[in-house]
Amino acid sequence: MAADIDNGVDVDQQVYLAVDIQRMLGIGKSKAYTFLEDVYKQKDPPFKVLKIGKLFRVPKRGFNEWLNGGL
Repeated sequence: MAADIDNGVDVDQQVYLAVDIQRMLGIGKSKAYTFLEDVYKQKDPPFKVLKIGKLFRVPKRGFNEWLNGGL
């Protein structure tokens, strides 16, 4: 995983990629993209999903809170 550095901030440390979500949830690639697309389209999503063209980025903090039951 390549790190993009902008203004001294390592972007990979702040967001998950679709493949990261796929691995953490133990689902396939197409299921991960469908899941992220569905969350992205929700009016009140359980966590934020950023879509840049066809790419998805998920801020780690919000996703981790959702994954851990809001703890």
